[in-house]
Amino acid sequence: QVQLVESGGGLVQPGGSLRLSCVASVNIFSLNFMGWYRQAPGKERELVASITNGDSRSDSKSVKGRFTISTDNVHTVYLQMNSLKPEDTAVYYCNVALYSGINFWGKGTLVTVSS
Repeated sequence: QVQLVESGGGLVQPGGSLRLSCVASVNIFSLNFMGWYRQAPGKERELVASITNGDSRSDSKSVKGRFTISTDNVHTVYLQMNSLKPEDTAVYYCNVALYSGINFWGKGTLVTVSS
């Protein structure tokens, strides 16, 4: 069992920045996959950015060049979000998977982009 605790969400104005954190109860080197998903009201959950086998990428075209996923090489996965737009408003979820394929979800953190 892996516990995940997200933080860093909140209210930010358009054009602003936020950094989300996801602290895992295991060392991240035991994880094959680490990702940030988001779900806006009335929409399906989408993968925003991920790290698989050490390779990071932005999975959503709408965030390329604005969002960056990274880790502290110990327990924490970050999502740096810059140039935020109202359409980035969503609940952001951390998801990780062990090499066995079993995956775990955090409870989510709300990001609201509004003036």
